[in-house]
Amino acid sequence: MKLTRRQFLRKTTTAVLVGGTMAAGKVFGANSRIRICTIGFHGQGGSHIKDILALKDEAEYVALCDVDSEVLEGGAKMVESAQGKAPKKYKDMREALQDKDIDVVTIATPNHWHTLAAVWACQAGKDVYVEKPLSHSIYEGRQLVAAAEKYGRMVQHGTQSRSSAALSRDMKLIHDGFIGTIVESRGYVYKNGNRGPIGHGKPGPVPDYLDWTLWQGPSPDHEYMINADRKKPGLYVHYDWHYFWEYGNGEIGNQGVHQMDAACWGHNRGLPIRVYSSGGRYGLNDDGQTPNTQATTFTYADGSIMTFEVRNLGSYEEFDGGNCGNSFFGTKGFYVLGKGFFTYKEGKTNEREAKPIPTDAPAAEKASKWVRFFNAVRSRKPSDLSVSTLDAHRSCVHCHLGNIAYRLGRSLDFDPQTERFKDEQANQYLKRQYRSGFEVSQLT
Repeated sequence: MKLTRRQFLRKTTTAVLVGGTMAAGKVFGANSRIRICTIGFHGQGGSHIKDILALKDEAEYVALCDVDSEVLEGGAKMVESAQGKAPKKYKDMREALQDKDIDVVTIATPNHWHTLAAVWACQAGKDVYVEKPLSHSIYEGRQLVAAAEKYGRMVQHGTQSRSSAALSRDMKLIHDGFIGTIVESRGYVYKNGNRGPIGHGKPGPVPDYLDWTLWQGPSPDHEYMINADRKKPGLYVHYDWHYFWEYGNGEIGNQGVHQMDAACWGHNRGLPIRVYSSGGRYGLNDDGQTPNTQATTFTYADGSIMTFEVRNLGSYEEFDGGNCGNSFFGTKGFYVLGKGFFTYKEGKTNEREAKPIPTDAPAAEKASKWVRFFNAVRSRKPSDLSVSTLDAHRSCVHCHLGNIAYRLGRSLDFDPQTERFKDEQANQYLKRQYRSGFEVSQLT
């Protein structure tokens, strides 16, 4: 008996499992193109489409999925114009994941959807490129790590720095002790640009082109809020969800996760045992909840520390360079991303004594994030991914830890082995409340 669409949607997880657990994945030849569907593409997902369309020998679009029909139609026209063939269009990702023509999904939904969409995709036999952060909570990230392993899927995280050949070389030098033992690492985000006040919300009608229930997905149902101050579809839609705990992770989980990933990569100590974070939402008269100024300190079992700063009020050019960056301080020198290695010999910025990179230091093979991902999809080797799902999870955990400590306003002790706090109030933030039928299943 054929299921009606309503019956199908009621059987969310079951439908994905039935269609997916038996999927072994396509065996790719040297010249076969990977068949793609991007899920969610009003913002970063649009760059997925443009980048992948440019890699005509690597991949092709067979489908697109978005809960906004206007966004969906616009994306479909762009793909058809570039490929000469229209992609299939889906509003509900559960239907897209049943499509046997799709090999890979790229996910650029709001953060609260990232993990569930990726887990469902793994269960449906699809490989996954998921935007940062790969999780909305610590619990979710651990389940995605488990899903990638259980279902044998390639899951790559959208933090691009891991694809840099030069940075990979420099990180190996750091890990090998080129500047001694790292005792402090630092990441920062001083981004402003579109980080001004987001306005105030008030209850209002949902646009007829937006499926508000599907947009919320894992989140319990909330009233749709229009923006009383700005000309945009709503208070949350399509970008400012970043600044609400229900859907986003603030700036530390927006731009910040890129620099956090680099910081964790270089510091190379796994997860911390203690975290403290302080700050606020300063200078903005709006309904945003997350801080636009935040300073976080992580302490590790060996006593080393990592600091991370967020500031959206304004930027300045530091020696560290630019409005986003990283630096690592060892016992024999320090490293600044984009600048190089230096000794501690004193002097003005332009007089710092550089430590030349050894001539025999091997550079990693140059390849874009997409080529690295597609290589892994073909080889079925997780080691071909630019970053392992586990390492991506650990970087995201740092963002979540900072936010939890900020929200509670106190220092928190954390167990890296169990990924739980020694504080039951803090442990309530490890996992969200889910809408029925949209739960992230426990796989660990």
